Amino acid sequence: MSLTSAHWGTYHAHVKDGRLTGLSHFAEDSDPSEIGKGIVDVIDNESRIMGPMIRKSWLESGPRSHPERRGIDPFVRVSWDQANQIVAAELDRVIAAHGNEAIYAGSYGWASAGRFHHAPGQLHRFLNALGGYTKSVNTYSFAAAEVIVPHVIGHFRNYIYNQTSWTSVRDHCQLFVAFGGVALKNGQIGQGGLGRHIQKESILEAHKNGVEFISVSPLRSDMIDDVDAAWLSIRPNSDAALMIGLCHVLFDEGLHDRAFLDRYCVGFDQFADYLTGAIDGIVKDAAWAGAICAMDAEAIKALARRMAKSRTMLSFSWSLTRQAHGEQPFWAGITLAAMLGQIGLPGGGFGLGYSAVNTVGNHIQRLPVAAMPQGKNDVKTFIPVARIADMLLHPGDEFDYDGGRYRYPDIKMIYWAGGNPFHHHQDLTRLLAGWRKPDTIIAHEWCWNALAKHADIILPCTTSLERTDIAMSPMDNYFVSMQAAIAPVGDARDDYEIFRGIAAKMGAENAFTEGRSAEDWQRWLYDVTKQASAEQGHELPSYDAFRKDGWFKLPPPATAHVMFADFRADPVANPLATPSGKIEIFSQTIAGFDYDDCAPHPCWFVPPEWLGSPDRGSRLHLLGNQPTARLHSQLDHGSISRDAKIAGHEPVKINRQDAAERAIENGDIVRLYNDRGSCLCGATVSDEVMQGVLIVSTGAWFDPDPSGASGLSCHHGNPNVLTPDLGTSKLAQGPAAHSCLVEVEKWNGGAVAMTAHKPPLIEDGRRQDSKATS
Repeated sequence: MSLTSAHWGTYHAHVKDGRLTGLSHFAEDSDPSEIGKGIVDVIDNESRIMGPMIRKSWLESGPRSHPERRGIDPFVRVSWDQANQIVAAELDRVIAAHGNEAIYAGSYGWASAGRFHHAPGQLHRFLNALGGYTKSVNTYSFAAAEVIVPHVIGHFRNYIYNQTSWTSVRDHCQLFVAFGGVALKNGQIGQGGLGRHIQKESILEAHKNGVEFISVSPLRSDMIDDVDAAWLSIRPNSDAALMIGLCHVLFDEGLHDRAFLDRYCVGFDQFADYLTGAIDGIVKDAAWAGAICAMDAEAIKALARRMAKSRTMLSFSWSLTRQAHGEQPFWAGITLAAMLGQIGLPGGGFGLGYSAVNTVGNHIQRLPVAAMPQGKNDVKTFIPVARIADMLLHPGDEFDYDGGRYRYPDIKMIYWAGGNPFHHHQDLTRLLAGWRKPDTIIAHEWCWNALAKHADIILPCTTSLERTDIAMSPMDNYFVSMQAAIAPVGDARDDYEIFRGIAAKMGAENAFTEGRSAEDWQRWLYDVTKQASAEQGHELPSYDAFRKDGWFKLPPPATAHVMFADFRADPVANPLATPSGKIEIFSQTIAGFDYDDCAPHPCWFVPPEWLGSPDRGSRLHLLGNQPTARLHSQLDHGSISRDAKIAGHEPVKINRQDAAERAIENGDIVRLYNDRGSCLCGATVSDEVMQGVLIVSTGAWFDPDPSGASGLSCHHGNPNVLTPDLGTSKLAQGPAAHSCLVEVEKWNGGAVAMTAHKPPLIEDGRRQDSKATS
C-alpha cells in the first residue's frame, strides 16, 4: 500500500492490476475524513481528461475565435508536442504584442497537498521565467480580514495559523464565544495535508474540562451538540452590530479593562465617542444592537456581563469576512476582546476562526518549511482576488485598494493552474460575460469541471496519487512521503513536466528547471527544511530515511502557545507591527484614506442585501457555507459528494416555517432565484437554520444550460449564480457573497438534464506522425 496525503487527511492507497481500488485511513488519525475516498471511482472514469485538448473553434480559427462558445464547443484532442508548440507560440504572441501584464494568472491554493507539486507555485515560477504576469492578492476565504487586521494588530498571516492553542483553551478558558460557530466539517481540511484531525477531540476535551460554549450563528449545527452549547441565532451580516452593542454594555457598566486599553491600545476614546453617539447621535447600546440582530437586548447585556466575569475566548469565523463591509466584524471583535482585557492571557483573548481548517489552534512545532522558489515577477499590476470580472469587463478603469488607487490591466490571456473560478467567484453570469473577453484561456485540469469546459486549451495534469511528493507543512506536525500509487491516467503529466515542456519550446527550460528533475527539487526542499530546522534545534531524519519510513511526526512543544503573550508581558520590547506598536482601535492610517465605506474605527454599516432591507419582501437570506462531503468544488463528482445530493441537486437547508409558507416539503426540488440568476436545489427542511435564512453549500459544479430552454442559470445548484459580485469595501475589495437575498419556490418544471459531471464532445486530432514527447 502506498501512503499519500491530501487536504482532508492521510491515506493508504490500495491498487489492483494498476488501478486504484480504495483508500484506507491513516492509523494515527482518530477522526478521519471520508472525503478523500471520493476520488476512487472518478480517477479514471469518463470525467477524466485523457489528453491535451483544444476548443475546436480556437484550434480552427486561432485566438479569440468565438469566445461566446466557451463552454459549448467540442474539444479536439492533440498530442503533447502539438499542445506545447501551440501554447508556446501563443505566449510568445501575447507577450510580444501586449506585454506580460496582459497575462493573468490568478490561481491560488488547494491544488495539491504536496510541497513540490503545488500548481499555482509552479505556474508563477514558469511565468516569472518569461518576464512575469498580472497577479491577484488575498484570498476568497478572508480577503477583508487580510487587509484590515494588519492595520489593527500589525499582521494577519502571522497570527491566523499561530493562534492560542486548543491546549491552552482546554486548560484555562471558561467561556468560549464563537461568532459564526465552530463548524467541525470545516476542520476536516488543512492546507498542505494533515496527519491527524484535532478539532473534534480538542473541543470535546475543552467541554469535558468545563469550558462553556456559545455559538452565535444563524445555523445551530455550526457547533456540535456534544458540547451543549447555547445557540444565539443572529441575522446574517449583523455580527459587527452585535459586537459593538456588547462593547457598549461593557463601557456603560464599567466592565471594560481601562488599564489594558491604556497600555496596549490606541484610539479607544474615539471609539467610545462612537459607542455613546457623540459622533452621530446614535447610542450603540444593547437595544440598538438587538433591533439590528433580531436578538433580545437583555440577552446581549447578559452575554457581555458573562464575558467580563469569565476567562473568555472569542472566536471569529472566516465566513464573517465574506459579507458587505466584511472588514468590520474582525475589527469590532478584536476591539471587544481588548475591552475585556484578556488578550495575551492563557485561554483568553480572541482567535481567528477555530476549526476553519484543521490547523487553527493545533499544538505543534512550527518549522521553517521550504517552498519552491517562484523567482521575481517583473510585472507590478495586480487585482484584489475577487475582482476578476471587473478587470475583464472594464480594462483601464480605476479601483481603490488599501489606500491606493490602481488601474485594471487589459488581459489577453488567462492561465489557470489550481483553483476553480467557477466555484470561488460570485455572480457567475457576470463572470461568464467577462470570460469572453480574453483571446485565450489555458487551464491545467484533471477532470471535466466548469473551468475545463470554459477553457480554450486544457493541459491534463496528474492527481497526487499519480506522482511522488512530500507533505510537509509549517501548520501540521506530520511529514508524509507521498508515493505514486498508480501510473498517470491517459496522457496526464504533472504540472512541473507540463511547464518544462512548454519552457523548452520557448528557450526557457533551464531558467525554469535550473537543471533539476522533480526528484532533485523534492530532495532540495527537504534538505533545506532539514538544515533550517536544525538551526532551530530540531533534528529531522535524512531524506533517504524519510522516504524509506514513509512518515514521521514532530513532538509537540513543551508549553501551550498563547497568542500575544510576549506583547502582553512587555509591549515596549515586543511591539506590534502597527504604526503605534499597539492594538489600533482607531487607525489614523485608515482615517487618511477618507473612505465612505470604511471608517477609521469599528463601525456598523447597513448591508445592501439582508433581512433588514426595507424592500426585502418575501426574499430569504442565502448563505453559502463549506460543504461536508468535499473541499470547495474538489471531488464534487466523486461518490462521497454525489451521495450527499438530493436527486442529483445540491441540498438547500430551509427553516420549517419558511418551507410551510411556500408548500415546500423535505426532498422537494426547489428553485432559488433573484435578478442575477437561478438554480435548482433539493430541499432539506430543518429547525437547525433560523427563520428567513437558506443554507446552500458552495462547490456544486456549475451546470449552465447553453440553450436557455429551462430558464435556469444552473441546473445543479451552484449558489454563486445568485451571489452579488461586489467588493466588501474600498479598503479590501473582498468577496461579499454572504450579502444575498433570494426567492425560493417549489419547482414544477420536471426533471432537467444535468451535465455538470459529464465530459463535452471530443474529437481526436492527433497527428499520426507526432511523437508523444516534447
